[in-house]
Order: sequence, then structure tokens, then C-alpha cells
Amino acid sequence: MNGAADPSSPPPLLEETGQSLAPGVSLAPGVSLASGGLRMNFSRGGGPGGQNVNKLNTKAEAWIALGRISGLSAAALGRLRTLGGRRITAADELHLVSDVHRTQEGNRREIFSRLRDLIVLAQKEPKRRRKTRPTAASRRRRLESKRRRSQAKAARGGRGWD
Repeated sequence: MNGAADPSSPPPLLEETGQSLAPGVSLAPGVSLASGGLRMNFSRGGGPGGQNVNKLNTKAEAWIALGRISGLSAAALGRLRTLGGRRITAADELHLVSDVHRTQEGNRREIFSRLRDLIVLAQKEPKRRRKTRPTAASRRRRLESKRRRSQAKAARGGRGWD
């Protein structure tokens, strides 16, 4: 192919040095990450790969700085922090790890897929709960049922052991 890059191929992998992606990387529809907002490292990990697991750095780890994400409302960012749970570091970064694939590229794609899923979930506004009250008829039926059950139980006992 004369060394020309195929336009349909995925973007090149980051080096193990922890370089960051180009500025304005799209994470999800309408959401992007500013320059310096992503660190990635590759290391030896478990998972599939046979003997290659011990020789190649296929495990991918990513730290996404939540403060560098643009396009998310403050409420959605709060939901993302909640969804992140213990994956949120003290430095306010989301730490994602993948070693389920045999290649760096596969694990890298897996991380971005998980990140996209988390962001899409965080963008969805939860439905507000509408307060409801039982109707007068349902309250009456419930109390009548309790009364009948109470009378049935009271009729069982009281015979004494004399």
C-alpha cells in the first residue's frame, strides 16, 4: 500500500508514554474532550491472548479528566460522576481499564465504547416521580380486608388449655 494511510482504518494507537489525543476528540454525540484531558497507558495484562499475554502490552488503561469534557450540562456531569462510582479518582478523573481483547486496538476501542455508553447514560434526564395517592375506594377496600383477616384470626383462638 506504499505506506499510505487507509481512510477507513481506525486512528493510530497512543504510545505507552501516556500521550494525549488531539484536541477536541468526540466522545459521544455533542460531547468532546479538550486537549490534555486523556491519558492512556498500555501494559501486560490478563485476559485472552495465550503466550502473547506475557509478551505484549495489550491491556489498556485510560484516565479521562472530567473537568476537560465539554458539551455536558452540570447535571449530566454529576450523573457521570455518580455512574463512575469508584472509578473516579481523587484527581477527578474517570479511570477505565480493559484487557478483554487480544490487541491494544481492541482494548482501546472497548474503553471508548464503555466511555461513550457512560456519557450517553449520564445525558439522559431521569424521569421525575409524580406523587400519587391511593383513592378513597382503595383505602376502604384495604381496611375492610384487614378487618376481615383480623376477625378470621380472632375466631381461631381463645379456647384455653384448662
